[in-house]
Amino acid sequence: MSVEVLDGATIVSFVEDEEAFNGLIHDRFSNLDTNHDGFLSFTEMLKEFQSLRVFETHFGIDVKRDPDELAHVYDSLFVKFDHDANGAVDLEEFKKETKRMMLAMANGLGFLPVQMVLEEDSFLKKAVEREAMKMDA
Repeated sequence: MSVEVLDGATIVSFVEDEEAFNGLIHDRFSNLDTNHDGFLSFTEMLKEFQSLRVFETHFGIDVKRDPDELAHVYDSLFVKFDHDANGAVDLEEFKKETKRMMLAMANGLGFLPVQMVLEEDSFLKKAVEREAMKMDA
C-alpha cells in the first residue's frame, strides 16, 4: 500500500486511455478467471469482492458484518457485472462495469486532489502511475 494524491481527472484520463485501461482489464480478468474458461463465475468474482474488504472495515478498523447482509451485497455486485444475466461475466461485461464504476469514482472525487491509501495492484494505483509517467515524459 502507498499514499497517493489523485483526483477525478486522473481516473478519467486513465479510463479514456484505451490501451492502458484495456490492458489492465485484460490482465485482471485473466487473473480472476482461475479455470480459464473465458468467463468469471460468481465464485471467481467473490474472491475479488472479498479482497476489497469494503464492507468489513470502517476507516481501517475491522467490523463484524452479518453474513447474510454480506452475501446480499456480493450477489448484488455480481448482478451489476452480469449484464446479460447468464450467470457468468465475460470480458466485455467486466470491462464495461469496471469502466462505469471508475467513472463514478471520478465523479465522486471531483477535480480537487485528495490523498488516498491505495493497494499496489489496484486500478486507482495504476491510474496514478500512468499519470506520473505522463508527467515524467
